[in-house]
Amino acid sequence: MKLRSFALAAAMAVIGTGAYADCAFENTTTVKSLTAGFEAWKAVTDAMAECGNVEAELDQEFRQKQPEAFAANPSLYHIGGVANSTMVPLLNAGTIRPLDDLVAQYGQDLSPNQLIRVDGQIYAIAMMVNAQHLMYRADILAEHNLDVPTTWDEVLETAEYLRSVDAVEYPLGATMKTGWNLAQDFVNMYLGHGGTFFVNGVEPNVNNEAGMGALEMMKAMTAYMDPEYLVSDSTYVQQQFQQGKIAMANLWASRAGAMDDAAESSVVGLVEMAAAPVAVAGQAPASTLWWDGIVIASNISDEEAAAAFQVALEGMDSDMVQANNDAAVWLIDGYTPGRLAQGAIATAVAGTPPYPASTQMGLMHTALGNNVADFLTGAKDATATLEAIEADYMTAAKEAGLL
Repeated sequence: MKLRSFALAAAMAVIGTGAYADCAFENTTTVKSLTAGFEAWKAVTDAMAECGNVEAELDQEFRQKQPEAFAANPSLYHIGGVANSTMVPLLNAGTIRPLDDLVAQYGQDLSPNQLIRVDGQIYAIAMMVNAQHLMYRADILAEHNLDVPTTWDEVLETAEYLRSVDAVEYPLGATMKTGWNLAQDFVNMYLGHGGTFFVNGVEPNVNNEAGMGALEMMKAMTAYMDPEYLVSDSTYVQQQFQQGKIAMANLWASRAGAMDDAAESSVVGLVEMAAAPVAVAGQAPASTLWWDGIVIASNISDEEAAAAFQVALEGMDSDMVQANNDAAVWLIDGYTPGRLAQGAIATAVAGTPPYPASTQMGLMHTALGNNVADFLTGAKDATATLEAIEADYMTAAKEAGLL
């Protein structure tokens, strides 16, 4: 099945009550999961483990490992942690199963906005909303009487001032690691410039004014960043904040809780959250909305699928949320939005679009990740870079039968 697009259906907050408790059933079936490694997934997989016989692998490179692992027969994992875009290759390969029967049997406590449907069938259970939004050192901005930036031009102006007074080692951080992260930063900035990635549904459309604007803004940002920005992923930026090395970054909401983790952060209570900056007046913030959640493998027995689904629900219940309220912007009963959720909420309320997940967008994302660095390093100019992106996409789209 080829997935062209699917909608994000999620509310920003669900309010309820609860108290932390052990697993509601004793699991006797081995259940293996492969997910990302940020704090929310640690909380969920720890709660899953209380059911017994759970082997959780948390790996930030999960998106590269999942397709082959789930294509094995039997699948190497029962549960996959996915998001808007990372679900697409699994869905297209037929390696994840519809969940309607399992939801009917075990999912009575799920809310409608957790049910991710494709062509009318439920394929994933969402647990949280995510978005990249502005995080900033409130103490540094206050010390220098600086307003919180609301546009990317203002971010650059603020960064220039902070550099001029040597306020911090690097005024800016960004998730510009070559590959997926760099591509995602371009996606945010391109949409923020009013761009659309395709014409006629599948033909590439980035070699234009919006594409030029996105590249130029990303290049301007690098002047205020660690020179090693092409290895800078979410964990890198998180640690830059925690170690007091940066003052601002457009970072994932799922990393907000780490700022106040006294065990590893030197800036507890000093990093505040705001909406993602606007790139062009009149446009939505330069970001995208995401959901994270679980899928269940196709290439396992129905008995294993039932056990895996029940274990996953135990990991995503209100008891877990009550114990880990600030680890994410949860879509689960029991969540109370706090200070650290305000950036994600403000970004969503301002009209930020969902990430445009689809088969063709997956190919575009790869082409972006393979080419944008050439512009940032000076290996190619903007026109040549955008031409290369479109050419790489065309080749991949033809091979995939989209063109």
